[in-house]
Amino acid sequence: MTIPAIPLRAGSTTVEIPQLGFGVWQVSDDEATVAVAEALRVGYRHVDTARIYENETGTGRAVEESGIPRGEVFVTSKLWPSDYTREEALVAFDATMRRLGLEVLDLFLLHWPAPGRGQFVEAWKTLVELRADGRVRAVGVSNFTPAYLRRLAEETGEYPCINQIELHPYLQQRDLRAFHAEHDIVTEAWSPLASGKKVLADPAVGRVAAKHGVTPAQAILGWHLALGNVVIPKSVTPSRIAENFAAGAVRLDEEDIAAFDALDQGFRTGPDPDHFDG
Repeated sequence: MTIPAIPLRAGSTTVEIPQLGFGVWQVSDDEATVAVAEALRVGYRHVDTARIYENETGTGRAVEESGIPRGEVFVTSKLWPSDYTREEALVAFDATMRRLGLEVLDLFLLHWPAPGRGQFVEAWKTLVELRADGRVRAVGVSNFTPAYLRRLAEETGEYPCINQIELHPYLQQRDLRAFHAEHDIVTEAWSPLASGKKVLADPAVGRVAAKHGVTPAQAILGWHLALGNVVIPKSVTPSRIAENFAAGAVRLDEEDIAAFDALDQGFRTGPDPDHFDG
């Protein structure tokens, strides 16, 4: 099965990111090696990690040992707010690359705006510098709201190409997604199934899943793909890894999308970006 790729702005050119990726949040370093290896075996070609996850080494090991040509695996990592000054960011990036065992990173993100620190603009300028130096192919952000995105553009002349945000049927972030669309920012969903089983057990999700003969998780991932989101489900269980990847073949219709649209509750499983400084 071929997963569609979405173009990302990358300076004067574009970079393509596979729409369905594999996340490794809350996965240990050793577990990441096994899980990422299985994900790549199943067919994933997009892996998302971060320094704060403490599994870049294991993730990079799996990519290297997979035997898949480097250019065929899209790797994302992220800069933590404690490293947002230019000097700290450059040191942290070098450490990330050593752990991953890579010469060039496909996508590097600011992990949170951390407004209380007041350093995200300086950090963004450093990411743009890394891209200009050819060490990163594309740069973006995670958990940014329109106010922070506007400030980046006002002070640097450039919006991020992608914003990775908490997004699932109970937290649909319509206003933020509309802002993304207006400014050519790709929406990427973390926690796409939400934490726990609350969303997965929703009767409306179950009805859509039954209609298409798929699991609730596959129905939710199919919804993300239908919206045009990049989505990064996580699992360390081989059967779930394969199940989630198979969601790439799910095709929802307008009735299904309407059923999902009605589920939004503004329910967060993670921090509010306005009140989290890392």
